[in-house]
Amino acid sequence: MADAPTETMRLDLFLWYVRLAKTRSVAQDLAAAGHLRIDGRRIERAHTPVRLGNVLTFAHGGRVRAVRVEALPTRRGPAPEAQRCYTDLGSALDAAPDLANVSQQAAG
Repeated sequence: MADAPTETMRLDLFLWYVRLAKTRSVAQDLAAAGHLRIDGRRIERAHTPVRLGNVLTFAHGGRVRAVRVEALPTRRGPAPEAQRCYTDLGSALDAAPDLANVSQQAAG
């Protein structure tokens, strides 16, 4: 028995629908430039499929941003609706202690 097909969405559409990119062409450029990773794999195509659970990593606003895909949106809705489609992993990373400073303090 074959598994049910996994739902996917084009990367550029996902970025635009969840308001991580201001326009779809900006999302396409981001993907084509190779500055985006899905689960650690470098992406160079806007039509790369995105699935539930994927982790997207990219530069945004002068910092590296990581988000986990929680849902595939059906439209470009309001910001609160869009934000429910992903979990920002950066806030968890920002809250983690700086391990380099901890190890230096322990050694000194």
